[in-house]
Order: sequence, then structure tokens, then C-alpha cells
Amino acid sequence: MTASDMPSNFIYDAIAADVAAGNRGGRVQTRFPPEPNGYLHIGHAKAIVVDFGAAADFEGTCVLRLDDTNPETEDADFVNSIIHDIEWLGYEPAEVRFASDYFGRLYEWA
Repeated sequence: MTASDMPSNFIYDAIAADVAAGNRGGRVQTRFPPEPNGYLHIGHAKAIVVDFGAAADFEGTCVLRLDDTNPETEDADFVNSIIHDIEWLGYEPAEVRFASDYFGRLYEWA
């Protein structure tokens, strides 16, 4: 999609300005960070369309970063359901990451 074809809204305007300025090498990367403690609802669907859609429109990537920081409420079934729902909406994450993957690094920084 060319810049003239882009919808005009504050999100796309901000992304286009960053790309034009060469910020982050002109690369667009967004993320969708749900907590896998339940099934997705319509609000999540809206966020998926915004996050994955903007990345696609700017030829970038979107990372699914699961906020798995509360093991008492999270379940692998919810993780699988979230991935399925994203695919059902027509998107595919560039990467799937878990917040817990960074615990060691966060501990070192603290």
C-alpha cells in the first residue's frame, strides 16, 4: 500500500512519519500482548485488526507476545485459542513470544 492509499488517522500518520524519518531503519513492528487467562473477546479482535493490520499495511511485522506472568490464571488451552483466533481473523504472527522468556534478564536488570 502506498502512502497515498493509507487511511488518514492519527495512528497511521504517526507510523508514516516514523517511516519517513527513518526511525528504526524505516521498519514497522507492532505487537499484540494478551494475557492467556481466558478466551478473546470483541475488544481483543479490534486490537488484533489494528496491530496486525497496521503492520501489514506498512509491510512490517506483528509479534504475538503472551503476557504469561500470572501462572495461577493462565492455561495452554488459552494460548492455543488465541493463536487460532488470530489465524481465523486472517493474520499470522511473525513471532510468538512469552513474557516469562525475559524473566532472567529482568532479574539481572533489577
